[in-house]
Amino acid sequence: MRRILNKIILFLLIGWPLRAFDQESRISLNGYVKDLFMFYTPEYPIPGIDHQNLWSDIIHNRINFKWYTTDKLTTVVEMRNRLFFGSLVKDIPEYQNTVKVDYGLMNLSWFSAQGNGWFLHSMIDRAYLDYSTGKWQIRAGRQRINWGMNLVWNPNDIFNSFSYFDFDYEERPGTDAVRIQYYTGTTSSVEMVVKPEHDQAHSAIAGLYRFSKWKTDFQLMGGQAGNDWVIGTGWSGDIKGAGFRGEFTHFQPLNQFSKEASVASVSADYTFTEGWYLHSSVLFNSLGKTGKAGGMKLILNNALSAKTLSVARWSVFGQVSKPINPLLTASFAGIVNPSDGSFYLGPELSYSLLQNLELMLVGQLFFGELGTEFGDIGQIAFGRLKWSF
Repeated sequence: MRRILNKIILFLLIGWPLRAFDQESRISLNGYVKDLFMFYTPEYPIPGIDHQNLWSDIIHNRINFKWYTTDKLTTVVEMRNRLFFGSLVKDIPEYQNTVKVDYGLMNLSWFSAQGNGWFLHSMIDRAYLDYSTGKWQIRAGRQRINWGMNLVWNPNDIFNSFSYFDFDYEERPGTDAVRIQYYTGTTSSVEMVVKPEHDQAHSAIAGLYRFSKWKTDFQLMGGQAGNDWVIGTGWSGDIKGAGFRGEFTHFQPLNQFSKEASVASVSADYTFTEGWYLHSSVLFNSLGKTGKAGGMKLILNNALSAKTLSVARWSVFGQVSKPINPLLTASFAGIVNPSDGSFYLGPELSYSLLQNLELMLVGQLFFGELGTEFGDIGQIAFGRLKWSF
């Protein structure tokens, strides 16, 4: 099976220029190649490592394949291939295990090759059939089910939550599910999603109703997610030109393996005529800690869900950005844990070298006392070059 998949990857890598079809073509093939360099200075020495700084480099190729099989049926397969190497890979062996994790019903993640201090990882994160007829749309397979309405924290996103700090994964995780949507009107719809799994802790079945009222989009959701019953709501609108969004989800245990929780987030953003963009958000998690939160493992932690968006009771986010010129954009973001005083700072510069070539410089700087949410991490600097085709 792995040999067959590797041959498919090779074919797509060699054959991507064939994407230049005419407008009536039923096949679309595109993607990108990027190089992400990371330099990491841990806040405290890592046991077993006799030097302070770690580095890694990831050469990343993404392939997006879409086939308009019939007028009503579309076939989609998307995957990413990443070559990892550097001292981070060599000195922290458990890092490789976190990369290979696939929480889907089918394991579509594998190592194509590996050696001392490097490995090549491939993963199919989209593979689905999409059928549309009239007001109905049915999608089956690995797909992105985005129920979130906020831009940083999404308590309504119960199927495939993502971390704000994972900025290099623009497509976001997918999930193996069947999604049935019925459009009841121009701005309203009803949908049902069934996510089967090998155990109840990872399975889910839930429904969502979207509608518009008072120039605002609303949604109501409910069902079962893992070991919890869930019920929630969300909205997205504006107040005098400023975006105003919010989400709330309550988790009620259905067995002894879970705890009751309520998670809510509210955000506001505004773009000024001069190009300045301001964005702020607040997250509340009833299960979060009010003292030193601790426990955040940025490099090795993959266990994220809508119930565990933060280990803190309260989190506050702020961002400001502005295009310096048509090619250069600067941004600065931050997150504060008001309970333990730890905080994160995220400066970012992106520059368009060519129409399809972008350079990005990113900092992820974490500060705080020992045992706080952000105090045990350290500082990370990234440089990324991305070419889209």
